[in-house]
Amino acid sequence: MKITHNKVGQNLNLVDTGKADQAMKTKGPSSSTGASALKELQAETGNISSSVDVSPRAMEAKKMKDIAMATPDVDEAKVAKFRQMIDAGTYRVDAKAVADRMVDEQLKFGEE
Repeated sequence: MKITHNKVGQNLNLVDTGKADQAMKTKGPSSSTGASALKELQAETGNISSSVDVSPRAMEAKKMKDIAMATPDVDEAKVAKFRQMIDAGTYRVDAKAVADRMVDEQLKFGEE
Protein backbone atom coordinates (compact mmCIF):
# COMPACT_ATOMS: atom_id res chain seq x y z
CA MET A 1 0.00 0.00 0.00
CA LYS A 2 1.33 3.42 -0.87
CA ILE A 3 0.62 6.53 1.14
CA THR A 4 0.97 9.72 -0.81
CA HIS A 5 1.14 13.33 0.23
CA ASN A 6 -1.33 15.97 -0.96
CA LYS A 7 1.07 16.90 -3.74
CA VAL A 8 0.92 14.56 -6.70
CA GLY A 9 4.00 12.41 -7.18
CA GLN A 10 5.50 12.77 -3.71
CA ASN A 11 5.64 9.32 -2.20
CA LEU A 12 5.91 9.16 1.58
CA ASN A 13 6.22 5.38 1.64
CA LEU A 14 10.00 5.11 2.00
CA VAL A 15 10.18 1.32 2.13
CA ASP A 16 8.98 -0.47 -0.97
CA THR A 17 7.26 -3.69 0.06
CA GLY A 18 8.58 -5.44 -3.04
CA LYS A 19 12.14 -4.72 -1.92
CA ALA A 20 11.40 -6.00 1.57
CA ASP A 21 9.94 -9.23 0.18
CA GLN A 22 12.86 -9.62 -2.21
CA ALA A 23 15.40 -8.99 0.54
CA MET A 24 13.80 -11.60 2.77
CA LYS A 25 13.74 -14.15 -0.07
CA THR A 26 17.34 -13.62 -1.12
CA LYS A 27 18.77 -13.56 2.39
CA GLY A 28 16.59 -16.34 3.72
CA PRO A 29 14.98 -16.36 7.13
CA SER A 30 17.94 -18.06 8.81
CA SER A 31 20.59 -15.54 7.73
CA SER A 32 18.65 -12.30 8.30
CA THR A 33 15.96 -11.30 10.72
CA GLY A 34 13.19 -8.86 9.87
CA ALA A 35 14.89 -6.11 11.90
CA SER A 36 18.20 -6.46 10.09
CA ALA A 37 16.42 -6.55 6.71
CA LEU A 38 14.68 -3.31 7.65
CA LYS A 39 18.04 -1.75 8.60
CA GLU A 40 19.45 -2.78 5.22
CA LEU A 41 16.49 -1.22 3.40
CA GLN A 42 16.84 1.98 5.44
CA ALA A 43 20.50 2.13 4.45
CA GLU A 44 19.51 1.74 0.78
CA THR A 45 16.94 4.55 0.99
CA GLY A 46 19.23 6.91 2.86
CA ASN A 47 17.50 6.43 6.24
CA ILE A 48 15.32 9.51 5.71
CA SER A 49 13.29 10.57 8.72
CA SER A 50 10.30 12.86 8.93
CA SER A 51 8.54 14.76 11.67
CA VAL A 52 4.93 15.53 12.45
CA ASP A 53 3.61 18.74 13.97
CA VAL A 54 0.52 18.27 16.13
CA SER A 55 -1.79 21.23 16.61
CA PRO A 56 -2.53 22.56 20.09
CA ARG A 57 -6.17 21.57 19.56
CA ALA A 58 -5.19 17.96 18.85
CA MET A 59 -2.96 17.87 21.94
CA GLU A 60 -5.86 19.24 24.02
CA ALA A 61 -8.19 16.58 22.60
CA LYS A 62 -5.69 13.88 23.56
CA LYS A 63 -5.46 15.27 27.11
CA MET A 64 -9.27 15.24 27.40
CA LYS A 65 -9.39 11.66 26.16
CA ASP A 66 -6.70 10.59 28.65
CA ILE A 67 -8.61 12.24 31.52
CA ALA A 68 -11.88 10.63 30.45
CA MET A 69 -10.26 7.21 30.19
CA ALA A 70 -8.61 7.58 33.63
CA THR A 71 -11.90 7.95 35.51
CA PRO A 72 -13.79 4.67 35.76
CA ASP A 73 -17.38 4.70 34.52
CA VAL A 74 -18.24 1.60 36.54
CA ASP A 75 -18.77 1.47 40.29
CA GLU A 76 -17.13 -1.89 40.99
CA ALA A 77 -18.56 -2.10 44.52
CA LYS A 78 -22.09 -1.61 43.23
CA VAL A 79 -21.57 -4.21 40.50
CA ALA A 80 -20.27 -6.72 43.05
CA LYS A 81 -23.27 -6.05 45.32
CA PHE A 82 -25.79 -6.63 42.51
CA ARG A 83 -23.90 -9.65 41.21
CA GLN A 84 -24.08 -11.20 44.68
CA MET A 85 -27.82 -10.43 44.92
CA ILE A 86 -28.47 -11.97 41.48
CA ASP A 87 -26.45 -15.09 42.35
CA ALA A 88 -28.35 -15.45 45.62
CA GLY A 89 -31.68 -14.95 43.85
CA THR A 90 -32.66 -11.99 46.01
CA TYR A 91 -32.51 -9.28 43.32
CA ARG A 92 -35.98 -8.29 42.15
CA VAL A 93 -36.86 -5.77 39.46
CA ASP A 94 -39.91 -3.54 39.94
CA ALA A 95 -41.17 -3.52 36.36
CA LYS A 96 -43.74 -0.78 37.07
CA ALA A 97 -41.06 1.55 38.50
CA VAL A 98 -38.79 0.92 35.50
CA ALA A 99 -41.63 1.61 33.05
CA ASP A 100 -42.65 4.79 34.91
CA ARG A 101 -39.09 6.11 34.86
CA MET A 102 -38.73 5.33 31.13
CA VAL A 103 -41.92 7.27 30.38
CA ASP A 104 -40.83 10.18 32.58
CA GLU A 105 -37.44 10.39 30.85
CA GLN A 106 -39.07 10.26 27.42
CA LEU A 107 -41.43 13.10 28.36
CA LYS A 108 -38.49 15.08 29.77
CA PHE A 109 -36.50 14.74 26.52
CA GLY A 110 -39.59 15.59 24.48
CA GLU A 111 -39.90 18.98 26.23
CA GLU A 112 -36.38 20.11 25.30
